[in-house]
Parts: sequence; structure tokens; C-alpha cells
Amino acid sequence: MEKQALYIILLLSLLTSSCHQQRKQYVIGVSQCSEDIWREKQNREMRMGTYFHDDVELRFTSALDSDERQRQQIDSLVAGGIDLLIVAPNQVNTINPAIDRAYDQGIPVIVFERKTDSQKYTAYIGTDNYEMGRLMGEYIASRLNGKGRVLEIMGLKGSSPAIERHNGFADATGRHPDIQLAATLQGDWTEESAYEATRGWLSANTRIDFVFAQNDRMAMGVRRALMEAGIQPLPHFCGIDGLPGEGGGIQLVRDGILDASYLYPTHGDQLLDLAINILKGEPYEKETKLQSALVTRDNANVLFMQSEETKRQSNYIDRLSEQSNLYLSQLGTQRVITILSVGSVLLLLGVVFIIYIYTRQRTRIDKERRQMERQQLDFYTTVSHQLRTPLTLIEGPLSQLAATTEMTDASNETKHLFDIVRRNAQQLTSLVNKILKAETHETPQATDDTMADSELPTAEPTADANENAERPTILIVDDNADILTYLRKILENRYIVLEADNGEHGLQQARQEVPDIIVSDVMMPVMNGLEFCQRVKNDTVTSHIPVVLLTARALSKHQIEGYQSGADAYLTKPFSADVLLARVDNLLRNRRQLRNLFKGKQDSLEPATPSQPTPRGEETLSIHDQEFIEKFRKAIEGRLTDSEFSVEALSAEMNLSRVQLYRKIKALTGSSPVELLRKARLNRGRKLLETTGKSISEVAYEVGFTAPSYFTKCFKDEFGISPSELGAR
Repeated sequence: MEKQALYIILLLSLLTSSCHQQRKQYVIGVSQCSEDIWREKQNREMRMGTYFHDDVELRFTSALDSDERQRQQIDSLVAGGIDLLIVAPNQVNTINPAIDRAYDQGIPVIVFERKTDSQKYTAYIGTDNYEMGRLMGEYIASRLNGKGRVLEIMGLKGSSPAIERHNGFADATGRHPDIQLAATLQGDWTEESAYEATRGWLSANTRIDFVFAQNDRMAMGVRRALMEAGIQPLPHFCGIDGLPGEGGGIQLVRDGILDASYLYPTHGDQLLDLAINILKGEPYEKETKLQSALVTRDNANVLFMQSEETKRQSNYIDRLSEQSNLYLSQLGTQRVITILSVGSVLLLLGVVFIIYIYTRQRTRIDKERRQMERQQLDFYTTVSHQLRTPLTLIEGPLSQLAATTEMTDASNETKHLFDIVRRNAQQLTSLVNKILKAETHETPQATDDTMADSELPTAEPTADANENAERPTILIVDDNADILTYLRKILENRYIVLEADNGEHGLQQARQEVPDIIVSDVMMPVMNGLEFCQRVKNDTVTSHIPVVLLTARALSKHQIEGYQSGADAYLTKPFSADVLLARVDNLLRNRRQLRNLFKGKQDSLEPATPSQPTPRGEETLSIHDQEFIEKFRKAIEGRLTDSEFSVEALSAEMNLSRVQLYRKIKALTGSSPVELLRKARLNRGRKLLETTGKSISEVAYEVGFTAPSYFTKCFKDEFGISPSELGAR
């Protein structure tokens, strides 16, 4: 009976499996004219697009630059039963009959990248190759200052990109009479074809200033031929494609091998979306022009790093998709087994043994499913943390760059390039979120670490209540909560950290707490960092505080603006934590060195003149701080004889709170107001004892002490001798 049950289960399994082996709802045939890195990238993007369309099957073919092979492959795709054809024609008119046959059978046709003379197509998507050639011609003309000899290497003869790029290039260079087209050589998009064509041409001509190849590979072929021929100096080289990765056009421009390239976008995901819209009867554009941009040494390094990170994340997503498919397959197997169990019960309802088998099977399946669900949850949680962090670090710098004036004032080509990078980063984030079904976690808001107000004495000079050694206080100002958190983590082990989320709040904090140093962002709402820095440096309470500006605005003019606003240091993002710590420590160390200059004349609060020239990089007092010290000196000297003159009265005369005055004076001189007042009285008393015949009591009362005994004690503590011993000398 057990064998009979197993036979029945096997039969039901075969029947169920056959039911599940159904054709996808949509089958899309893709006819590529050739194989290269550019098309591999495009095919991969289309495959990634199917992650969101489980009902789509892609069938790829490659003609390897053969018109006959491409015609046969298109007919084969149609015969195999496809719902839509995507085709990149090898040449303009050579495969029109095959395209027409597919279209006449009611199959929608999308022509992409290369054009065809046939009007029987549903939609076209590709880059404006004429405009690309024209812009490259204008770029070369500007690099040559309108004069020089240029060699052009064309792509496959008869292909629309080769024709249109040549026409655009010829129109652009034709507007510069002093630019001579040395030759237009014919290639077929491969490096070897350009190499052979150049070798044949070099026998008659050798001097050229610039090479325009219609793709990067052919540019490298020309370069190899010129180097082997011993042409010196080598001309500049320009290509088109701007592919990412090792050996791609972006890296070649970054390394100075190519002078420039032009991004030739693949957008396989956008191509697949267009196909889905057509198949589902949704609105779509008949003609779609993809945006592209020039790649030069100015932006190649950023593009290369972004493309490498995007490639790494794409590979990770592919692995994630494989794991997801594995889990889905296992889940489908469980579903089939469950159905089989139910079917066995229905077929052998009266057989106790089958009921037993079913119960045991069901228990095991439930246990495995729960275990698998736990494993799947753990897997997605782990992957989510691994993916979202680098994705955030991609989008974060992009968002900062978008907010800078250099992007606002940039050329259209640069804006288009930035939009491509940012859009792909956003698409990658969206793709990861959809695959992971990730929960959005709110970033905890940073909390402010505050420092208690220092208590100052209110009567006769005594030790200040808060003169104990403390860690320096640092105020960080940034509107990004994550940056605040990151900076706090860097600094909290060395400093007491205060925080503010914009310049206005930062100014309030700076006036209230009078920190030892400030680190501020530049681009902030309410009050930006430049205005904040200017107001800190122009405020009597805060003018002495060093300010470090952190920003993504890295151009020289932006750094000049930062220093003109009064900044003591200017660090561009991304920044090294070690560099930031070293810069802050250095500024605080310079402040401590500056305070040492006051030791010579603390009674008058005039900085002592160094015996040696000021070391390079050593700070000096600003105009505001010099005026403040002068006002403070006059306030003390004018009230030295007043024994009732306290720190509270001194603070009121300086128009500051006790805490503000204490921290300002402590930062500038290293001493508290009480100490400076006491030292000024003692120094005045010593001069009186040395130059007059007055008694110790008379001098003590004259310099503001209420008790001669206390004057004597302080005098001995300050000078190491008693007033009477001074008189005896």
C-alpha cells in the first residue's frame, strides 16, 4: 500500500510540474548587431530590469557585424514566437526586409542605438549621434584654438552612428577655416580596423595635432599605430563611448591616454520599460533621445569612482537576485508538496496510511517553511545593512554637489552628466529597496551635549569656581543630522561637543556657551556657514573663537570666500577624520601659544613683543580682539583703587555676562578676569612700594584690597617675597 501511495504522489507531481512549465506572458527578442563591452552592459541592464517583471522573457542574439546573420536571426526570433522585437541594425538599410517582415506580422518593433531606413517600426530610442559628433568637433576646435590638422576614424561603413557622427563633426570643424582635416579613415568600430587603416595612411602623411575616433577602441588603435611609427610628439586623442570599468573610456581619460570621450548611454533598463509599455498598451514616446555628456580630465575621476561603485552594487544585486530566485524556487517546491499532500488526502481519503503520510509530511513542511522564513528574514536584514550604507554614501555626496553654486553655474553638458549619475544612483537605490522590500528607518536625531555655566566670584578676588582643567569645548553646526552624529562620534572622546542644526542656532549657542572652537558646514538653511562665520568673527563675545568650515565647495574661489569670511581653516568633503582632528588640535595649540605672549605684561594686558620673528603660521589677535583687550585694560586700570569693583561690575561695564566674559578672557589670555584684576592690582602695588614711601597698608588700600594682610599674602604668592622684604631691598 505504501508503494501505491508513492506512485500516486509521483504521478501528481509530474502533472503539477507540467502545469507550472508555462510560457512567459511576454517574450521579447533582442537582435544585437555585434558584441562588445557596451552591448554587454546594455544586455545586463535589460536583464536586471526583468527583476521587476516576472512575466517577461528575453531572448538575445548577436550578428557579429554580419548583415546576413542578423536577418536570419530576426527571422528565427519571429518564428520562435516573440511578442516584441528590439533591434540594433548593423547598417542603415541592409536588414530592412527582416524588420519589415516582423512588423507586418503584427510584432511591435523597437529600433535602438542605430537607425534604419525602414519606416516599419513602433518606436526608436537612442542618442543624437549628429549632436555628439558636432560637440566633439567643437571641443577639438577649442582645444586647437581654431588651428591644426585633425585625423578622423569612422565606424562601420553604412551604419547610422558612423554617418551622423561624421556629419556633425564635419559641420563643426567646417566653421573653422584653419582646421585642416588631414584624412577620414574607415574603420569598423574595432581597434584593429583603426590600427590597420592608420598604418596604411602613415606612409603618405605623418603630422597631425588631434585624432577624432568615432569610438574609444578605434582611438586606441590609432594611438598604437602612431606609437609604433615613432610619431613624436603624439597628438591628442578623442573617442566616444565613455564606458566605465577597467580599460573603459572614462579610465583612459582619467589616466591621460585620451584627451576626452563622450558618454554613449546604454540605458537597457529604460529600453525594457519602453518595451513593457508598448506590450501593455500604456503611453510611450515614438522617438526617445537619450542624453549624454562630455568626459574630460575635470570629471573623469569622479565618474570612474561612481561607475565602479555602481558596478559593485549591481554585482551585489545580481547575487541577491540569484539568492532570491533560489528561495522562491524552494518556496515553490514547498507549495507543490503541499498541493500534492492535499491531493493525496482527497484521492485516498479512506486510507489511514495516507492520512498518516500526509500528516507527517505537512508537519515537516511547516517546520521547514518556518525555518526558511527565519533564514530569509536574516538574509534580507544582513543584505539591507550591507547595501544601504554604501548607497547612502553615493547619494549623499551627489546631493551635496547638487546644492553647490558650481553645479548651478555649470554648462548643460555637465548638468546632463550629473543628472545621469544621480538618476542611476536613485534607480539603484529604488531597485535595492524593491528587491529587499526594505523598511525605512528614521535616523535618530542628535542630542546636544551642554556644558554647565562657570561660576565666577562675586567679591574680593578668590579662586574662580570653574578654573579646574576641562576638556576643550567644540561647537559643530550642520543641518544634516547624520553629519552631526558622525562628527560627534569623531570628536566626543577629546572634546565637550555642542551641536546646532543651522547658522542661526549656532550663533546663539556660540554666544551663550563661548566654545573653544567651532566646526561648521557652509550650505545650511536659515543662515549659511559663510554668514555664520562672519557674524562669529564680528561679535565681541565670539570673535576670538577659531572656525573650521567643512563643505563640498572645493573650488579655489569657494575657499577664498571661506577665508574672507574669517574662517581659520577650510576642509572639503569628503574629509578625513584624522585630518579634521589634527587641524582642530593645531588651531587650539596655536591659541595656547598666542596666550603665552601675554605673560610679559599681564598688568596692562598688552601682548609682549616676541624676541624672535613670529613663526610662520602663528596666529595673532584680530582687530576685534585687540579692541576688546584695550577696552578690558582700560576698564581695569580705571577701577584699580575701587575695592568694591567686582567681576560682576566688570562684566556689566564690558556689556557681557559673567560667563561670556570669563570664557572670552580665559581663551585670549589663559587667565580668568579675577586673576587679571588681582595681578594688575599687585603689579600696581609693587610699583608704588618701589617708587613711593607709602606704607604697606596705604598701598594695599590704594590698589583696591580691603585688608593689608590679604594684600601681603597675595603679594608673596605672586612675587615670592613679602612687601616688607621688597622695601628692605
